[in-house]
Amino acid sequence: MSKTATIFPLKISILGFITLAAFVLALTMGSVSIEWAQVLAGVRGEHLSIDYAVVVQLRLPRALNAFVVGGLLGLAGTLMQVLLRNPLADPYVLGVSGGAAVAALLAMMLGWHQGWVSLAAAGGALGSMALVFMLSRGQGDWSTTRLLLTGVVLAAGWGAAVSFILVVSPDTHLRGMLFWLMGDVHESYPGGLRSGILAGALIVALIFARSLNVLTLGELRAQSLGVDTGLVRLGLFLVAGILTASAVTLAGAIGFVGLVVPHLVRIWGGSDHRFVIPASVLGGGSLLVLAEMFSRTLLAPIQLPVGVITAFVGVPLFLLLLRRSTAPVVR
Repeated sequence: MSKTATIFPLKISILGFITLAAFVLALTMGSVSIEWAQVLAGVRGEHLSIDYAVVVQLRLPRALNAFVVGGLLGLAGTLMQVLLRNPLADPYVLGVSGGAAVAALLAMMLGWHQGWVSLAAAGGALGSMALVFMLSRGQGDWSTTRLLLTGVVLAAGWGAAVSFILVVSPDTHLRGMLFWLMGDVHESYPGGLRSGILAGALIVALIFARSLNVLTLGELRAQSLGVDTGLVRLGLFLVAGILTASAVTLAGAIGFVGLVVPHLVRIWGGSDHRFVIPASVLGGGSLLVLAEMFSRTLLAPIQLPVGVITAFVGVPLFLLLLRRSTAPVVR
């Protein structure tokens, strides 16, 4: 058995333990102390107490939401960095979140309820993804540079549209809009669709992990080794876009998870995507579960947007990684 085959399962197991510990903290910590005997009684159907309601109806849905969103963003960031071959790439770099934000804020301004807001955000995200793809193709096949420039310019345009909507919106809607823009999770379970998207994308990405390893060596070398680079790049773009759209519709635009987590994983375990892909899902999920817990407890009973916590942690952490790491993050 090779050394790599031994180390990868060990490190994945460590991340699994960290994820489990994050869930335990998220369910335990909060402004209200929990009597776990009452919670277990509620699980058995004997007595539905306040402790049961706090854990099962508030903390557990938020923690599961946070894990799914973190996993979506961690995997999307990994794929986007391979697609663009840029260590600064994150799930939002191509303007997907901007399109979702414009559609979601318009829905809020019109007074739509949460379900329709999420649906509008999904439509805006997918529409922005399609627009980037069409504009970046030009008269022929699209290149990585053209794709990146198109996404950055379109994201700037969406940002201007978001500012305009905030200026003209009634004051009664501004708080909800700002929470959405900063990113936050809700007291509702993530549902089977988004969890299925995460699981399906993870399986597909693992199937093509070896091709991703080759693609990081350069497009010409990948082609010489038999990799259909055009098909792989198209797949990366579609899968990363769908993952980002799913995360944005569930929790708004939560930053830094998709940027920082893949770097941490590569520094810790190397650049083999057979490890990076599942580790980014577990790392992103556990990081966001902890961020959700801190958002509820730091200034309790005031609840902060989860995106504020990830920004406070992500900015100094990424700067520290840049200062201490001499190895390339994406080869």
